[in-house]
Amino acid sequence: MIWEALHPKLTPEHLGLLPGMLDEEDPRPARAQLDEAYQHGGGWQPFKGFELHEDNSISYPGDPRQQPLAQTWLRDELIVFYDYSWVCVIQKDRSFEICRMD
Repeated sequence: MIWEALHPKLTPEHLGLLPGMLDEEDPRPARAQLDEAYQHGGGWQPFKGFELHEDNSISYPGDPRQQPLAQTWLRDELIVFYDYSWVCVIQKDRSFEICRMD
């Protein structure tokens, strides 16, 4: 899988272990793969209350909007990485889940 940097100062180190947690050969959706790979951090635990905007930025009530730093595709799912280790899995219909994976 190829991660696209969306911020000029992003380095591979910012993504940490995230790229190795997803495998195109695995038929499971991103959520299931991330849940299994992130067991040391409690698994994939969706966080409620975020809003996803048309430009794929996210916001949480009372916090400033966060722009995406990197993204990749796993089949029809867009996986987006943000500052503070937030990861968002976006479906074709724009439904989404966000988890902090630090």
